[in-house]
Amino acid sequence: MQRPRRVAVIGVGILGACVGWHLARQGAEVILIDAGQPGEGVTDWSFAWVNASNKTVTRPYYDLNRAGMAAYRELAETIGPDSWWHPSGHLRWTDDPAAEAKLLETAGLLAEWGYPVEVCTGAEARRRLEPALTLPDEAAVVYYPDESWVHGRRLVARLVERTAGAEHRFGTAVSGIGIEGSVRSVTLSDGSRLDVDAVVNAAGPNASRIAELAGRHLPMRREPGAVTRIGCDRVPVRRVMHAPHIEIRPDGHASMVLHSREVDALIDTGEAPERLGRRLHEMARHVLPELGEARAGETRVSNRPIPADGFPSVGAVPSVPGYYEAVTHSGITLGPVLGRLLAAEILTGERDKLLADFRPERFSP
Repeated sequence: MQRPRRVAVIGVGILGACVGWHLARQGAEVILIDAGQPGEGVTDWSFAWVNASNKTVTRPYYDLNRAGMAAYRELAETIGPDSWWHPSGHLRWTDDPAAEAKLLETAGLLAEWGYPVEVCTGAEARRRLEPALTLPDEAAVVYYPDESWVHGRRLVARLVERTAGAEHRFGTAVSGIGIEGSVRSVTLSDGSRLDVDAVVNAAGPNASRIAELAGRHLPMRREPGAVTRIGCDRVPVRRVMHAPHIEIRPDGHASMVLHSREVDALIDTGEAPERLGRRLHEMARHVLPELGEARAGETRVSNRPIPADGFPSVGAVPSVPGYYEAVTHSGITLGPVLGRLLAAEILTGERDKLLADFRPERFSP
């Protein structure tokens, strides 16, 4: 069977940008389509932590995320790391004894799997790694030196710029997918019709709507998250960290990103995003007192693009020839590896074993 040559990628966040870049490198004609602007949706409002330490629920899922970490190193060598990639490691600790026992159990499991991990005290973590932290001297701190954070919007911009020959259709939504035996066209909200051989659904939170346009049912979770950015004259830490009740990372030279599952639980109470942001800022001050003088920034609530069973949906959908999915909440960690694997599948038909547990056909038609 002749493989697709003209491919429309719907959604240009981290996943869509990675798929498009890999397709173009292998000679495909690529059309990048986004209802907004590249990288300015969920990708820009993600905690953007690249890791496999939080992905131990199954060994295949861990292996896929570990491959995602390796793919970032390859990507940085290919396009240059510049200001988008920050491989500075990750710190994690808790103030709950039961949670600490679980944290150390997971660290032990990861060490058995060959994952770089160190366990130190709070006093050692301050002395060697992050002097600005406030945490008990005797606290057990787990340090994952190979983990990183990514400035998603900057990475997407770099990939779009380097996707040679791609046609850009930004600020225009997809209103239809034409199927005559297989995918033949995409219709946009401005009335234009694009002839294509295949489409990639990388539409993030809107992925279920795009799937419906192709006659496909993709069940998704509703799991909103709140992220806030704060401005500061001096960023007091270099690393991503999970502290008690709050997650913190740098976001460049003059801002930081904050997130908390505890604050996410308040979203459906109707509390305004600005108040959620103030809660996050106050929680962060307990860990980093220097942030008391930080400037409030924007807070955004986004719905994470999570298929119903919590795992990625990546690859061809046999019932709709020419239609492919790239949908997952782990888009930041998995973008580069999924982009490479899916581009290869589209252009060669080869199905990589890393994706065996994450095929779209596991969801019933």
